[in-house]
Amino acid sequence: MEAMAELTSVVILACNKAAYTARCLAGLGETTWRPFEVVLVDNGSTDDTPEVLDGFELGAKQRGIVVKRLRNNDNVGAVTGRNQALALAQGRFVAFMDNDVVVRSRDWVERLAGALLADERAGIAGPKLIYPFAPYLIQCAGAAVSPTGRVFFRGRGEPRDAAAFSQRETVQCLISACWVMKRSVFEDVGGLDEVYNPVQFEDIDYCYRARERGWKVVYVPDAEMYHFENVTTSGTQTINSPYQIVRNGLVFKRRWHHMFEGENGPADDEWRWAEIPTVSLDSIGALQVVGSRNG
Repeated sequence: MEAMAELTSVVILACNKAAYTARCLAGLGETTWRPFEVVLVDNGSTDDTPEVLDGFELGAKQRGIVVKRLRNNDNVGAVTGRNQALALAQGRFVAFMDNDVVVRSRDWVERLAGALLADERAGIAGPKLIYPFAPYLIQCAGAAVSPTGRVFFRGRGEPRDAAAFSQRETVQCLISACWVMKRSVFEDVGGLDEVYNPVQFEDIDYCYRARERGWKVVYVPDAEMYHFENVTTSGTQTINSPYQIVRNGLVFKRRWHHMFEGENGPADDEWRWAEIPTVSLDSIGALQVVGSRNG
C-alpha cells in the first residue's frame, strides 16, 4: 500500500480493568502495519494497569514500536484523556482503540487507512465490531441517527456475515471504540469536545463536526475487531453512565438536530437493542486472528 511507510498513532486509554488492557495490548502486537506508535494514557488507575503498560512498553521496543505514555493522577475523563493523547500523536493516521477491543484482522490499519486513501474527502473509517464469543455476532457496524436524534448501532445482534452489513459504505457516524482518521481531520476539526466529559456522545458529535466540514465517515466491514462492550466505563465509580447518556444525548440533539432531522436515518420504530449476554473475560479463550502476518 502506498501509505504503508506512513506513521500511524494508536491512542489507548485505561482506567483500571488491567486484565482487559493486557488482552487489548497483546492483540495489538498482531497488527501488521508499520510504522506505528502507541500513545497510552493511564487515567488514574489504582490496579495493576501501570505494570501492564510497563510490560507492553518493554516488548514493544523490541518489536520496533514506539510507545508514548501519559499518567493522570485522577480520572480526567475519556474526552480529556484522548485530547491529551492527540497532542502527543504524530502519525499521518490516528486510531482510537478502547481497552476492551482486541484485534481480529491483523491488517485492520491497512484496510481502514486504505478506505481513507480511496477518497480524498473520506476522513474517518471504522471496522465491523463483533462480540468476542460464539457465535461472534455483530456489536456495531457503524452507527445511524434517527430524525429525532436516537442513535442506532447498525447490525447489533445480527450474524457476523449478514449481507446487509458486508458492504463498505458512508454512514452518519461511528463509535470510537475503534476507528482510524486522517491527521488532516484532526487539524481541521480540532479535538473532541470536552463538554461531553467524562464520556458518551463525544464520538458521535465528532463525526458530525467532521461531516459539517465536508468530511465523509466510512464503515469498512472487511476490517473486523472484537469488542467486549461497556467495559471501559462500567464499574467506574466516578461515572454515572445512565446520567451521562441522557445529559450528553440532549447536548448532541440540541447541537445537531438541523442535520439529523433532514437525513435519511432510520425511523424510531425500527430501533431495538438486542439482549446480548454478558460474558466474563476469564471465560473467553484464544480468539482467532485473521490475515497474513506480512500484511
